[in-house]
Amino acid sequence: MLHLRLITPPERTDDVVRLIEGTVGTAHLVVIPGAARHPAGDVVMCDVAREAGDELIAELRKLGLHRSGAIAVEHIELSLSEHAEKAEEDAPGEGADAVLWEQLQDATHEDSTLSVTYVAFLTIATMIAACGVVLDNAILIVGAMAVGPEFGPLAGLSTALVRRAPRLALRSLIALVAGFAVALLVTVGFTHFMDAVDLFSRVKLDAERPNTNFIYRPDAFSFVVAVLAGIAGTLSLTSAKSGALIGVAISVTTVPAAANAAVAFSYDEYRQAWGSTEQLLLNLLGIVLAGTLTLVAQKWLWARQRARVSEAGRA
Repeated sequence: MLHLRLITPPERTDDVVRLIEGTVGTAHLVVIPGAARHPAGDVVMCDVAREAGDELIAELRKLGLHRSGAIAVEHIELSLSEHAEKAEEDAPGEGADAVLWEQLQDATHEDSTLSVTYVAFLTIATMIAACGVVLDNAILIVGAMAVGPEFGPLAGLSTALVRRAPRLALRSLIALVAGFAVALLVTVGFTHFMDAVDLFSRVKLDAERPNTNFIYRPDAFSFVVAVLAGIAGTLSLTSAKSGALIGVAISVTTVPAAANAAVAFSYDEYRQAWGSTEQLLLNLLGIVLAGTLTLVAQKWLWARQRARVSEAGRA
């Protein structure tokens, strides 16, 4: 269930209440006249089944409530109420499958912002991966994948393409390009330092490295894994099953590929550096493509479901 807390101008309160009462899947409607001070207005609260939440929020936006008042949405972890149970039963579909587009766009907007923290995590992840590729240590590679924050802007780019949000797309691209650029430059310097203290060497980089040589040898499986990871990551965001992101973090090779490219470039191993760059670009493309197609499919399926429910209601 979702909890909606609304601030409505007094002249809009009746319209908002009628909208909530007419939406299948709502419960616990509360109206407190004149309770809001900034912005001034009435406070309206209700609970709504997750699968009906996106439609209700969209209608509230059509009333201009996000401009003249406020719309706040919270997830309810526990609700002991027969009214809530009936609301969830009446709402079409399953809550785990529902997509809250406003929440998704807001979340990816935040995760795709180029910030000091984002760059720091990406840089640290790339340096950890650099140690992993030189030492041929798969555990370090997995650790780097878990630390890397790059899925945020990748998901933001997919969301922007589906929602036709050019500002979010630009923000995501800037975070990806600038973030990886800084991470690569710092990792090149890190590689020279590690070489100076005899911890990295060209010999180790040129070794066979059976556990990590896939990072600079892109093939069809690289793209397949990236596509599957993109689907899993997008589903985990839209269904709020964030645990699936753990699987995404250890399934793709964006950060390790960037690290291998930086280390190889430091030792003038340009062929290996280019192979790693191809791997990186292939994974980025696969994740964005899969994420976009997943969101398009979810949007289409929910539109069909709502149409069937609407037709059944008229019948």
